[in-house]
Amino acid sequence: MQKKWTFKITPFRKVLLALVGIAILVALYRLVVGLGPTTNLSDDWPWGLWIGFDLLCGIALAGGGFSTALIVHVLHKDKYLPIARAALLTSLIGYVIALVSLLMDIGRWNNCWRPFFYWGFHSVLFEVFWCISLYTTVQVLEFGDIFLERVKILPLKKILKPALIPLTILGIVLPSLHQSSLGSLYIVTIDRLYPLWWSMLIPFFFVWSAFFLGPAMVTIEGTLASRAYNRKPELPVFQSLTKVTMWMLIVYLIVKIIDLNYRGVAGMAFNGSFESNMFLIEMIAFVIVPIIMYAIPSIRTQLWGVVTASALVVIGVIFNRMNVVFTGMAGSVGTSYFPSIWEWLLTLGMWSALVLVYLFVVENFPILVKEHEEDEALSTGTGMTAGKSVEA
Repeated sequence: MQKKWTFKITPFRKVLLALVGIAILVALYRLVVGLGPTTNLSDDWPWGLWIGFDLLCGIALAGGGFSTALIVHVLHKDKYLPIARAALLTSLIGYVIALVSLLMDIGRWNNCWRPFFYWGFHSVLFEVFWCISLYTTVQVLEFGDIFLERVKILPLKKILKPALIPLTILGIVLPSLHQSSLGSLYIVTIDRLYPLWWSMLIPFFFVWSAFFLGPAMVTIEGTLASRAYNRKPELPVFQSLTKVTMWMLIVYLIVKIIDLNYRGVAGMAFNGSFESNMFLIEMIAFVIVPIIMYAIPSIRTQLWGVVTASALVVIGVIFNRMNVVFTGMAGSVGTSYFPSIWEWLLTLGMWSALVLVYLFVVENFPILVKEHEEDEALSTGTGMTAGKSVEA
């Protein structure tokens, strides 16, 4: 029997719906009157909250999709299948929000169609635009396989099924390109970005951090989902993911230290300036501390330990992006920037929409795997295919 479409309205969801409604009004106002009246952006600060947080951080936070796809479908780690669909969903919604924030930040938004027809081959921004657009399309098609499990359209199912393997490959390659390209945007800021963050390796740091952020984000998301829907957390899966994050964090730290010493700027981390203090907080609290937590068995085997360390990793990547966009640029700009109320309201509304869409999809599509089905699959050694699941 076909399950009815449901979406429970709670006081919390009413607040989120109100924020989404306000954000829609703000977006319409911004599109009509322009960036000037709605933002505190200027020629000195052309990129603000919408690009710094919603785009750069949003794209990084959505990295769970491609990192989980790599682990599950390329490395064939079937034990991670229970979290694969939820990671894909979060990633898809995150990328849609990133595209919306990009549209909001374009001065002449009615020209947003031009990159599709006027190709700027030598522009990093052009590559970022195309990769993000293509990857979002790929994710929509990948999610189509899940959608068609609920909405039975057999002709589309037959067409989409053979395309899943090439789509998965594209879904791994494309994010790797634009994650690094987002870092490449800052290579030209050699005379403006503070040396502790500027580096010719910044593309590597961006894509690497987006990858190790994926497992941490999946852990946070999975834990919150289990609490919301009274499910048993996938602790064995989360514990296994900590090994991936820990070793990638170690590589990140080693490369960062080598890079700072090679460029002769390591001493700037201890000069007592605001930039150096922010850099030390970033590296100690959000890189070294999680590594230590992941390395201690008594911590990484407990749910609170895994979640706490993963939360530090997530906050750390956000902190890094904010340092690059704002802290590292402030000294050379010479003026200050703080988002306007309209910028805050639009951002809150977009992230509220992410939560609401996630809740609706989880409650109406086979995203979360039933515990007894998962246990049975693992015990029999059959596992589960990416295209099969059961209703949550």
